[in-house]
Amino acid sequence: MAVDYVVIVAYLAGMLAMGWWGMRRAKSKSDFLVAGRRLGPALYSGTMAAIVLGGASTIGGVGLGYQYGLSGAWMVFTIGLGILALSLFFSARIARLKVYTVSEMLDLRYGGRAGLISGLVMWAYTLMLAVTSTIAYATIFDVLFDVPRTLAIVIGGAIVVAYSTLGGMWSITITDMVQFVVKTIGVLLILLPVAVVKAGGFGEMRAKLPTSYFDPLGIGGETIFTYVLIYTFGMLIGQDIWQRVFTARTDKVARWGGTVSGVYCLLYAIGGAVIGTAAKVMYPTGLGSADEAFARIVKDELPVGVRGLVLAAALAAVMSTSSGALIACATVANNDIWKRLRGRAAGTGADEHDEIKGNRAFILVMGAATIVTAIALNDVVEALTVAYNLLVAGLLVPILGGLLWKRGTAEGALASVVVGGLGVIGLMWHYGILANEPVYYGLIASLVTYAVVSLATRPTDASVLAHWRERLAGRAGETPAPEHAPTAS
Repeated sequence: MAVDYVVIVAYLAGMLAMGWWGMRRAKSKSDFLVAGRRLGPALYSGTMAAIVLGGASTIGGVGLGYQYGLSGAWMVFTIGLGILALSLFFSARIARLKVYTVSEMLDLRYGGRAGLISGLVMWAYTLMLAVTSTIAYATIFDVLFDVPRTLAIVIGGAIVVAYSTLGGMWSITITDMVQFVVKTIGVLLILLPVAVVKAGGFGEMRAKLPTSYFDPLGIGGETIFTYVLIYTFGMLIGQDIWQRVFTARTDKVARWGGTVSGVYCLLYAIGGAVIGTAAKVMYPTGLGSADEAFARIVKDELPVGVRGLVLAAALAAVMSTSSGALIACATVANNDIWKRLRGRAAGTGADEHDEIKGNRAFILVMGAATIVTAIALNDVVEALTVAYNLLVAGLLVPILGGLLWKRGTAEGALASVVVGGLGVIGLMWHYGILANEPVYYGLIASLVTYAVVSLATRPTDASVLAHWRERLAGRAGETPAPEHAPTAS
């Protein structure tokens, strides 16, 4: 294992070095939060794929393949569908808005009255996403170094907080690109073919496993529908995803670079399910849980050195999602909550240096909160379910409604957020956190409330809608509400 340790340590040291490099590039708020809005197709595609394909998509995707066969690909597949839908239908308009957060978009669309409540919901979602990603370090570091859970979370979380704080989105972009390459080589080009060969090939897999393992719908129609509702729609509205859209150099980069990322996610989904199916042939019994399949096949079937690279790929998957969720959480906390509560509009007396210092401070604070919460929390699945249920039930309707329906009003948006958010919390308490009904009924309640209240209230002021259309068309400057941001590089 000594060679594997060297590979992993070198990888972690490289991540910190990338953070230092990013610090030299982050000279403005735009640089720090959205990489100066200067990413071209290659960097944009890689970083978008990296953030959505985290530990759940890698370790969890293989685990679902182990449990259900090829239909276990559906969770990650619906993530890919969400990125494709976002890229093809919405990303160009989102990129042209030149904002920093989803709540700023809602303020622009509804006249500056929807940001704080939507910011609180988005903050809760991004915090839980960061927490669940951070918890995954415990699994990987346990396989690597046999260290206690708490120490593993602190080590992994501290590294991510360090490079994210140093260079912001520039550091995260470069580290994500490295992580994207490592994941591609480690999971798709090494682990996938090795797993299939060790299982005896597809013919042997078919002979040894039930036919349900090769049924595309074997995981169940209701489960697939829930995945679409939570993950596909979740990809359309999450701050962590939108913040990557804001980094695109042009709206064409956002559209076509994102499309490439979406296709890559679909391939990654199939690859993970195949690896899990192969693991079922090799280990029909004896695993404590399906999620152990990834680590078991890596430890038993890969040679020294190569094993370190593939474990680095798993670590890369977790780190990319964790860093993206962390900067999204800090951006929302600072721009959408703290500054609104203080009642000050950004840009009044705050220079670029102060803006970067403030955002760095929030990344440190949110990073510490993430690590502490991750240590205290045990059930990753429940935390992630709460996060996505809140996001989809609370914010999907007012966001898509604002983009697609000009009759939607600020009152309708606020009512929709409150009814959908509180409704899904109450329904989770009634049905159970992991039940499907909360997000179904919460989303329906949010939609009905938005439509009824919007139609019952005065239409959005014509001047607000006119300014909104100018921003959507990319003809207005970068002056997001409530914050007056500097012109992008």
